[in-house]
Amino acid sequence: VQLQASGGGLVRAGGSLRLSCAASGRTFGINFMGWFRQAPGKERELVAAISQSFSTTDYADSVKGRFTISRDNAKDTVYLQMDSLRPNDTAVYYCAASANNYYSRALGAYDYWGQGTLVTVSS
Repeated sequence: VQLQASGGGLVRAGGSLRLSCAASGRTFGINFMGWFRQAPGKERELVAAISQSFSTTDYADSVKGRFTISRDNAKDTVYLQMDSLRPNDTAVYYCAASANNYYSRALGAYDYWGQGTLVTVSS
């Protein structure tokens, strides 16, 4: 499975961006798809995740109410709509996919990773 993320860029505080991540290859069996981010000098952290059935969505407390994760199973694509962006949202954002049956926030629960896309929020 290959994951291709896009949509990052430079935006002012309060602005919006939409990230996309398209999966290709042997995508059958992929259950959870998520977005993680890593700021300079910090550990990679979960931003949001969603299950294939849409029954599970999860958000980091820091983005609740501002970010929305969605997916289009027909296109094998997951999206992250980011609104009311803040300077501390600046990071490289990675999409990831998991074939697990049970949800976990752990990085190790994800089997496939995209290359990352940089989001920079200026004050």
